[in-house]
Amino acid sequence: MYQDFFDFTEMPFSLTPNTEFFCALAPHNEALKVILSALSMSEGFIKVTGEVGTGKTLLCRKLINHLSDKFVACYLPNPYLSPDELRLSFAKELGIKLDTETERPNLHNAIEAQLLTLKREGKQAVLIIDEAQSLSWDALEMLRLFSNLETEKSKLLQIVLFGQPELDQNLAHKKVRQIRQRISFSYTLRSMTSSEVTYYIGHRLMTAGGEKSIIPNSLCTFISMVTQGTPRLVNIMCHKMLLHAYGQGKARVNWQHALNATLDTEDCKRRVVPRQSIIMFSMFAIVLIGLVELVPWGSV
Repeated sequence: MYQDFFDFTEMPFSLTPNTEFFCALAPHNEALKVILSALSMSEGFIKVTGEVGTGKTLLCRKLINHLSDKFVACYLPNPYLSPDELRLSFAKELGIKLDTETERPNLHNAIEAQLLTLKREGKQAVLIIDEAQSLSWDALEMLRLFSNLETEKSKLLQIVLFGQPELDQNLAHKKVRQIRQRISFSYTLRSMTSSEVTYYIGHRLMTAGGEKSIIPNSLCTFISMVTQGTPRLVNIMCHKMLLHAYGQGKARVNWQHALNATLDTEDCKRRVVPRQSIIMFSMFAIVLIGLVELVPWGSV
């Protein structure tokens, strides 16, 4: 594709969460600090929420890579599990091997024993759950039972939940008020500002071995407007712009490429050409054409 054309070492705006492209902007940097601070204080539940596309999964993976040897990270990227499946997945992440199906009823005890072993070794288990808004009520109750595992002085397990705003709605329910009260630290990821979008785009271009000037700052401001600072949409826009530039053999992205990319991206197109504006413009055009037909040319 355009990777060789622009001399990139890798694709700069891939949607795959690649920690090499992690950009330590204020929202993500602050969220990471909050999580690490909470983990250092052995707090039980930690919650990070953010809208779709704000970089939660990338932050989640960055956290795993950032943890010291003291922590044993157990990562569950797909929490759409029954309580038994959740417990089994957690056990596998802890390294617990089940020889027979008959051992499953005692799995909770095996998990507790493994957590105690880790604690004696001076290590702390951390269960990190992505897309946590998909957890069922029963799965949330299982997490509460996990959080009850503790010694006289500290928790055997810390739990970090990453999810969309629906997670807050779920936790507001009376059914899970016990979990809600145990969340001692939380952070809400915001979208990027215009200056942060400009920095973000330049950072990814340079990380991929390219130059920031490939996408001019004036276009970065436009991208910020149509994407409203959502990292995933910024990546999609920049990828399409580079495709258009490559297709025309241009070494730099221009306004034509930006407009084409916008009209080709549904969530961005709506912000530039709202449906109401299209309807009103069409009605205005019809009326104008009608008036032109009524007015004799000789009287103009």
